[in-house]
Amino acid sequence: MHSWYAGPAMPINDWSESIVIVELSDEPAFSEDVDALMRRLERDKAATPDVIADLKAVTYLNSSNIAQLLMLRNRLKQRKARLRGCSVCDPVWSVILTTGLDRLITFTEDVSTALASLQIQEQPGSR
Repeated sequence: MHSWYAGPAMPINDWSESIVIVELSDEPAFSEDVDALMRRLERDKAATPDVIADLKAVTYLNSSNIAQLLMLRNRLKQRKARLRGCSVCDPVWSVILTTGLDRLITFTEDVSTALASLQIQEQPGSR
């Protein structure tokens, strides 16, 4: 697994050529980290990877965080890539359910399950 830092706090791990795992945490790092990921996606337009957002260090979501996740989802969807969220604590899951984010983004229990869900669906021409 290759790793590079988009900023002082967030590693973006290239798990494979087609899957990136980002480890998010609470504000202000959350916004900075999603912005850094969006800039990376802008630079690397040729090959947009699927993204797993690991939320294990996130203890709350505000409206800006929700908007950023939706923008990330939309960017990935435009490029035929997928977003998975995982490792969500109960207070954050309550916000996700209340806002309906769970109907737009697939969430899994942990990174391993998110990876498996992406790999199972990876078939030639399925993206």
